[in-house]
Amino acid sequence: MSIQRLALSKFRGVIPGNPACSGCPHNIGLKIVGKTIGDKVILVVPAGCTSIISGYWPRSGLEFPILHVPFASAAAVASGLKAALESRGENGVVVVWSGDGGAADIGFATLSGAAVRNDDILVIVSDNEAYMNTGVQASGTTTWKALTTTSPVIGKTEEKKDIALIMLLHKVPYVATASIAYPTDLAEKIERAVSIRGFKLIHLHSPCPPGWRFDADKTIAIAKLAIETGAWILWEYNNGSFKISPQSKLYADKSKRKPLSEYLKMQGRFMHLTDEDIRGIENKIDENWKLILELEKYYSTKR
Repeated sequence: MSIQRLALSKFRGVIPGNPACSGCPHNIGLKIVGKTIGDKVILVVPAGCTSIISGYWPRSGLEFPILHVPFASAAAVASGLKAALESRGENGVVVVWSGDGGAADIGFATLSGAAVRNDDILVIVSDNEAYMNTGVQASGTTTWKALTTTSPVIGKTEEKKDIALIMLLHKVPYVATASIAYPTDLAEKIERAVSIRGFKLIHLHSPCPPGWRFDADKTIAIAKLAIETGAWILWEYNNGSFKISPQSKLYADKSKRKPLSEYLKMQGRFMHLTDEDIRGIENKIDENWKLILELEKYYSTKR
């Protein structure tokens, strides 16, 4: 998959002028989904920002066929839709496009069920680390110490839930992490995922300008800093092979990373942090790197 190929695709997926916020990461991710899979994709969208981005009747902000569903039901509906398509001899690609709440929290039961059944769907979790559409409440994937409307003074006190690793332990055929800052990497992972039969999940890092409190023109810069500081790790599991993606591999060496404060201080949700808080977040990042490196080693020796 190349940037040139993405640019040449006629299917846009996202229509200019839709109701998304300026700098919205979901628009970026949805464009890549449309350019990669094309008009074969059918989106199942639980309640969230994309429910609004798709447009106000009678206009549409997206070209995809879309089934809007309640928060908790997306993966179950997608599984049923795929079964219905197969019974009719049709080969549509069913994609759950979900926020973090619709996957890691309210929708987790049906997500886990689809993974256990190994249903032939692709779930893309566009994670902006809070319930942005309903007022920036903390979710299971909100970073520790981040300010939200439900953690407004000292920030979130609970640990961050890693939905990609949870899905990996469901023993499904494909799980990956991605970032809207690296469209080619995301497109290649989508392309590999749809070539595999069974349950697939891509956990997409999607910085949110209003929710994270940064200027709308900084979305990509902040997404890149998350990689360059080691705060977000790109990796891919494909049927027994686990690899850290090239864009992140350099930062396994902590000395190569940019200072974490560069990433945190660009976001208003971290404006209250003390130096001790930043060291605490850095320690959590270091521990996460140890785990991911051990997983890469484990799967390389297992094969």
